[in-house]
Amino acid sequence: MKTLDDFNVTGKRVLVRVDLNSPVENGVVKLSVRIKEHAKTLRELSDRKAKVVVLAHQGRRGEEEYLESLEQHAKLLSEQVGKEVKYINYLFGSEVIKAIEELKEGEILLLKNTRSWDRETENLTAKEHAKGAFIEVLKDHFDLFVQDALSVCHRSHASVVGFAYVLPNCAGRVLEAELKALKRVTENIERPFVLVLGGAKPSDYIDLINKYLDEDQVDAILSCGLFGQVCLIAKGIDLGKQEEFLEAKGAMDVIFDVKKIISKITTPVDLATKKDNKRVELKLDKFPNDYEIYDIGSKTIKQYCKIIAKAKTIFLKGTPGYYLWPEFSKGTVKILKKISKARAFSLVGGGDSSAAVEMFNIKGIDHVSLSGGALLKYLAGKKLPGLEVLENV
Repeated sequence: MKTLDDFNVTGKRVLVRVDLNSPVENGVVKLSVRIKEHAKTLRELSDRKAKVVVLAHQGRRGEEEYLESLEQHAKLLSEQVGKEVKYINYLFGSEVIKAIEELKEGEILLLKNTRSWDRETENLTAKEHAKGAFIEVLKDHFDLFVQDALSVCHRSHASVVGFAYVLPNCAGRVLEAELKALKRVTENIERPFVLVLGGAKPSDYIDLINKYLDEDQVDAILSCGLFGQVCLIAKGIDLGKQEEFLEAKGAMDVIFDVKKIISKITTPVDLATKKDNKRVELKLDKFPNDYEIYDIGSKTIKQYCKIIAKAKTIFLKGTPGYYLWPEFSKGTVKILKKISKARAFSLVGGGDSSAAVEMFNIKGIDHVSLSGGALLKYLAGKKLPGLEVLENV
């Protein structure tokens, strides 16, 4: 796979696929790590006098965070790049072609949400997407396609695979950094290798765990978050009313898969519950009860930190608890701080995890991934269409 180092982009029209998907509150887009990081790739291209056009999305149609216009993103990008990022509320057509043709060296143009086009998210092959109107109309107006977002590479969407199929292509700086970090947890892994798996999506982890176990590549799997709670149930612990919440969230859908591997997973020994809006830590023998669980307990934190301290490679995905509530951020903060100070290569992935690293100003993590689903698929050995098309063209 080529990188920006392999191309002279001076005076060239460069199409860049980034991931600007960010939190939206009351219609206002919040500055995200993704915007900050992708701005670096755009700044480099601009400084190298490329004529830069940017493709991105915000949310999914029908969801609250979906925005058809990315004008707010353009303003946030402008602040991060240090120069104006122009915006046009079109995705393709004569207006876009005119705007592209008028770009001067070093200028940057952001187009409308790629998902505003009905066929963007159709699950087609790269070759099939390349025949669509989006790609057909614009392809001849570019010299290079740059894929900068691992986080979209697991989706065979038009903007992800279509342009890469018909244009010279390469990885941008964000994608390049992601892949370098992922090699550290997939090839010649330095042992002991510790997985810390939390968050709210236990189903994300089954394929990942099975791959590492099958290949005998992991030394400890520390469970927390909802995943940790499902693991406890798989061991026969009755968590009481919390199980109703887990059922409602769909977390229990993987209980049979978890039972098959539970002997290889380390589970919490105490949990932090909410009582009268305060943190109350309970040992497992105090369950079942009617309390809601929001974090791992202090004994679990201490035990997990000891294991992390001995690791040479660490991968964390998902936060140990509900970190947005100060009362229940203890597990997340202490685990992340321990990882940051460990004499190990550390990789943290997932939206909440990366947000927590930034929120608590955790320094020392070797790589904070901007990806979630694509990251897990990659680590589980699954093929990612957005990467395959870069490798094969």
